[in-house]
Amino acid sequence: MILEVTKYGNPILRQKGAVIEKITPEIKKLIADMFETMHANHGVGLAAQQIGKALQLTVIDVREAAKDRPSTLELKGKPADVNEIMPLVLINPEIKPTGESVEGGEGCLSFPQIYSEVSRPEFVDVKAMNEKGKTIEFRAGGLLSRAVQHEVDHLNGILFIDRMATAKKRELKPELDELQAQTKAELQKRQA
Repeated sequence: MILEVTKYGNPILRQKGAVIEKITPEIKKLIADMFETMHANHGVGLAAQQIGKALQLTVIDVREAAKDRPSTLELKGKPADVNEIMPLVLINPEIKPTGESVEGGEGCLSFPQIYSEVSRPEFVDVKAMNEKGKTIEFRAGGLLSRAVQHEVDHLNGILFIDRMATAKKRELKPELDELQAQTKAELQKRQA
């Protein structure tokens, strides 16, 4: 089922997600719905906060974008094909960014039509649980690294606008203010 994507201005986007203790049928259904929602919106990642749930859960699939923006993957210290782990579910992820910071273009489904260059470490070491409750560990580079860092930020209430250069954020301020006001007005209508 395609879910509504939460937009900037909704307070849930600033909430740290709760740890998921076990993989229930509800969590499995949520994961399936999140993948369907992400693909329907042409995204490469989607965090639980973006569909209104404050949980430590994100889904990622960089295969469509891989043609333009390559990713690298290491499993047990050896290069591997990114497609081996796609589509990717990360539950209660722990990450350790490494390497030099690199600029890269980012957008976000919670910020329609807003894009910016964001500086992030080039690689990220990831440890998380997958949808089967198994621990997975890998090192990601390229787009996969950027997507993991972007989505894990969401799980901690951090948004990509928080990582933008000050000048760029100032330049986008009118669009951000308008989006925030629209979202807040919609939330008030629903509560009325």
